[in-house]
Amino acid sequence: MRCVYYPGTFDPPTLGHQDIIKRALAICDRLVIGVGVHPAKKPMLTGAERVHLLQLELQQLGAAAKSEVLLSDGLTVDAARKAGAQAIIRGLRDASDLSYETQMAGMNKALAPEIETVFLSASPDVSHITATLVRQIASMGGDFSLFVSPAIADFIERKAVSP
Repeated sequence: MRCVYYPGTFDPPTLGHQDIIKRALAICDRLVIGVGVHPAKKPMLTGAERVHLLQLELQQLGAAAKSEVLLSDGLTVDAARKAGAQAIIRGLRDASDLSYETQMAGMNKALAPEIETVFLSASPDVSHITATLVRQIASMGGDFSLFVSPAIADFIERKAVSP
């Protein structure tokens, strides 16, 4: 069984993430999404909320049976090994992503020679979307719904009005 591991912070999951998820699902038997949790960072959404939202996305895509979403607070290669992954999937938006991701792939290869890194270029219609910009737009009361699925937009809007 070909298993791939897709790590990220997914704060929030965007249509760009969804693009990479759909394409990763097309090339593997099992997809494990690792939601990164870093104690020094202050995310918009909790780790549990991000896991929940990604599970909703996978259900919408009809992929819940061949995927899993986990919290991860350690090295990506350790989480990929634990998941039984043969490859780590990384999405690329532009040349600056490629530079950073190439360095990361080299480090991961040194730490886990048995795990490949596979780059998937973002589709042109979502290559401009970043979770950072979505968070900024949402925090300033702007319309971020163009960049996330309706379920995620609804969740974030409800969270913003909750005490």
